[in-house]
Amino acid sequence: MRPYDYTRAASVRDTLAHAGPDTAYLAGGTTLVDLMKLEVMTPSHVVDINELPLRGIAQDKDGLRLGALETMSDVAAHPDVRRHHPMLAEALELSASAQLRTMATIGGNLLQRTRCGYFRDTSTPCNKREPGSGCSALAGINRTHAILGTSDSCVATHPSDLAVALVALEARVHLVGPRQSRVVPAEALHVLPGRTPHVENVLRPGELITAVSVPRLGAHARSTYLKIRDRQSYEFALCSAAVVLDVRRDTITRARVAVGGVGTRPWRLEPVERALTGRRMTTTTFEDAVRRAADGARTLEHNAFKPALLRRTLVRAFASLQRPGS
Repeated sequence: MRPYDYTRAASVRDTLAHAGPDTAYLAGGTTLVDLMKLEVMTPSHVVDINELPLRGIAQDKDGLRLGALETMSDVAAHPDVRRHHPMLAEALELSASAQLRTMATIGGNLLQRTRCGYFRDTSTPCNKREPGSGCSALAGINRTHAILGTSDSCVATHPSDLAVALVALEARVHLVGPRQSRVVPAEALHVLPGRTPHVENVLRPGELITAVSVPRLGAHARSTYLKIRDRQSYEFALCSAAVVLDVRRDTITRARVAVGGVGTRPWRLEPVERALTGRRMTTTTFEDAVRRAADGARTLEHNAFKPALLRRTLVRAFASLQRPGS
């Protein structure tokens, strides 16, 4: 690990005063510290934000508000989350080991870096780590890599389960920066790699996530988070699906579907949503709707199984929301 300056911030204003082009914010540290040890990330200044007043879990008539410094485990266990947004609790509990969930924060989880092995190996070329050096995964071991939203510069998947769930829930991310505060949809937080895969999100220099707000689900909403992985414990998704269906008299009146493990960012499937809307909750409906789920997919040598896996994962997630007798 390379030497760096350390500051413990006392307020949001203090934090922003220390913001610079080579500054990293430290919360739970479950990603940052790991990558600093590997010298994948080498900030010259680390600002500890754990003393900031960015906590709290509150449910009101408009929905749920989560402070960015709340831990994954506390959010998943909170009674309001489990009662009003069970899919959020499911996604968080499937995200990491219990030990990591007690440290990792909501804001940090959304900004975690990819788990691509080439990104974490400084002896191999990686455009995300060193722009212009090349993408080793294109011709390397790429079984876990993305099939949607890829480019010739990067095929790394986005690793966050929470981000996928928040996209399906149409959540909003609250940001504060040196010049202004703003709110962005969760769906717009992360960007495609294109020719600049080192740019992973829309945060401006020095900006900080302060909270996440999740709209209240309707009385007819059914939701689930399904994660498919190589092993049940502490593994990243080969494919995951976050699904919210509004169902009345066994007919889907509205659908929100997002997937992970297959895209370079959390991926919303609007064609699938449209194909579900107005249809009855039947296996035929589900199988018809997922036909276009992998439109535009670009497979590699080792991940050509993912389009089929994506379709099967979605059908299984939809079927889990059927009520007995449907």
